[in-house]
Amino acid sequence: MRVFALLLGGAVVLTALPAHAQSSPAPTAASEGLTPEQSDVDPRAVEALKKMSTYLLTLQTFRVVAESSLDVITTSDQKVQLDMVTTYQVKRPGIRIDWVSDQKNRQFYYDGKHFTLVAPTLNYYATIDAPPTNREFLAALYDRTGVELPLADLFRWADEDHVDDIAKLTAAFSVGTATLDGVVTDHWAYRTDDFDFEIWMEQGDRPLPRKYVLIDRSDPTLPAFTSRLTWQPNVPLDPAVFTYAPTANMTAISFKTPQAEEAAQ
Repeated sequence: MRVFALLLGGAVVLTALPAHAQSSPAPTAASEGLTPEQSDVDPRAVEALKKMSTYLLTLQTFRVVAESSLDVITTSDQKVQLDMVTTYQVKRPGIRIDWVSDQKNRQFYYDGKHFTLVAPTLNYYATIDAPPTNREFLAALYDRTGVELPLADLFRWADEDHVDDIAKLTAAFSVGTATLDGVVTDHWAYRTDDFDFEIWMEQGDRPLPRKYVLIDRSDPTLPAFTSRLTWQPNVPLDPAVFTYAPTANMTAISFKTPQAEEAAQ
């Protein structure tokens, strides 16, 4: 699983908790495509992932603000935490992301024809032609540019092209419920060989992800990425916000240059 960035304290206790009660019959392991080796994977947790992604893909437009923190390991092996705010605006086709922190700012534009990465404080931008749909664009982006968009993993679990990712789950279970900013959510926890991740999904007919935690278990320091999400589904969006218009002080570069590699990090 590729991720944008790199808490499950008390996991032994949590795994003993019952899954959140469902009004409909629980899906079986076979119906979810799980293997016999995935005995610690609750099919209801897999169904929750698919339901969330399916709902997100039905939104014609949305705006979401993610307030996030990222653990970074210094050269002396000390863990420090960096904060950032990321704003998504999405339509079909069209993706605009503004990622702002005290360390660096980045902007991402996709308008159905072109993708542009902008580093406003470095005065660089790079543009390439892009496929005509959001799905095709996201599928091709990393391979063509090395860029990974923040939180893109939340949208992929209902995609048949990623059915192999379900097979990579080694554990999945319900932690229970939690109220975040007045919203009642179901709290789910998942594990793969290299990552632990948790998603708090809004209860009801809008299973929006309200909080997301990702832990890199391949690193012995266990760095974490944590994000709280505020959603505005199906809001009017100006088409102009998805196309980048460079100012006179900006320098165009190629995605193959060292400057582009710096901007993509």
